[in-house]
Amino acid sequence: MDISSLPTETQGGGHTAPTAQRNAPIRVVAITGGKGGVGKTNVSVNLGMALARLGRDVMLLDADLGLANVDVLLGLHPRRNLSHVMRGECTLDEIVIHRPEGLMILPGSSGLLEMASLGERERYGLIRAFDDLGHPVEYLLVDTAAGISPDVIGFARAAQDVVVVVCDEPASITDAYALIKVLHTEQGVDRFHVVSNMVRNASEGLALYRKLAAVSERFLDVVLRYLGAIPYDPDLRKAVQRQEPVVTAYPQSRSALGFLRLARSMEEWPPATDAGGDIAFFVERLVSQRVQAGG
Repeated sequence: MDISSLPTETQGGGHTAPTAQRNAPIRVVAITGGKGGVGKTNVSVNLGMALARLGRDVMLLDADLGLANVDVLLGLHPRRNLSHVMRGECTLDEIVIHRPEGLMILPGSSGLLEMASLGERERYGLIRAFDDLGHPVEYLLVDTAAGISPDVIGFARAAQDVVVVVCDEPASITDAYALIKVLHTEQGVDRFHVVSNMVRNASEGLALYRKLAAVSERFLDVVLRYLGAIPYDPDLRKAVQRQEPVVTAYPQSRSALGFLRLARSMEEWPPATDAGGDIAFFVERLVSQRVQAGG
């Protein structure tokens, strides 16, 4: 597809309806990591773009409440974000940013911290805002912050799948294990997908996964599945400098092809068994956790 002829991104309105059916099941995937600097947001953006290029309707929620940077990575300047929806100033449809390649961006903000103090009417309004979203979505990717803050735990627990991004550094492996341990022991999450990022080759990526899986499965009753590896690639750095996804800026680069492999692997996941199956359920579960934590 020649994307040079497509319109630039727009926020709200003026977008052709996606192909997914409104009642199709939605896969909510939290993409997280034990520490900063492992390339988590790059994985989120490019994995979302790769799924979109495979014909999927994908929305990316920037849920790094302290250092949200999806907009910076993509050179976006959103006028409104989720905090405006929560204050009743606009609808969710009006803040969605439509990339010409098909990826939809839902800009977050520190306003999400207000969830813990929402009243019953406000909670219902937020849930309905997602339920009334006029853009059918097959995948909702949630780019969380790094670490084990309550926000990270909440988003990961509310999602149907958790993808942990790790690189071959002792601190990255240690912190990834700490995140998995907290999610398992405190929240009951027992299945994780692992992405080995910035590795030299496929063998190194697999070895890194096995290293993390060995310690996790030895001391915790969890299952770690290997989603794949993204190689270290100078083209990815150039794409970041251009504020473009490497999947579209350099589609034949090693990292872009790696993201496409990850996307195809995700399409082979078995259907989600979670009864919710929609974004409203995800938000309802997230808000409920925050209310319980704050109450």
